[in-house]
Amino acid sequence: MTRLQLTQFTDQLKLLKTDLESKGRAPIEPNRTSVGEVGGDQDEQPLNEMLQTIASNRNRNLGALIVRVESALTKIEKTPGEFGVCEGCEEQISAARLKAMPYVMLCVLCQTKQDGTKTNAKRKSLTDYL
Repeated sequence: MTRLQLTQFTDQLKLLKTDLESKGRAPIEPNRTSVGEVGGDQDEQPLNEMLQTIASNRNRNLGALIVRVESALTKIEKTPGEFGVCEGCEEQISAARLKAMPYVMLCVLCQTKQDGTKTNAKRKSLTDYL
């Protein structure tokens, strides 16, 4: 990878990090304002719990992404020759993938192997509903 490409990726990563940090953490509002009391009425409790879960997941994902961006910046700074190299198979990660997500550590093939199948659901056919 050329020095110009590394500089471009560094700029892109720094901009992304600034953007992510400016979003800040989503507030997680408490369900209950006092003992035994639910915000507004009891019908609101499931909605409040869902909003808490969404905010918590957003905060966790945002934090993980910032860590990955910082890791990529560190790699460019300390070992520039290893930036853009898959940590799984040690092959070069495609330029298009790095351009879209400069913080990736795995190529598409290794990422697919790592993710595996997430569901056991089978596709349904129209005839399954008859």
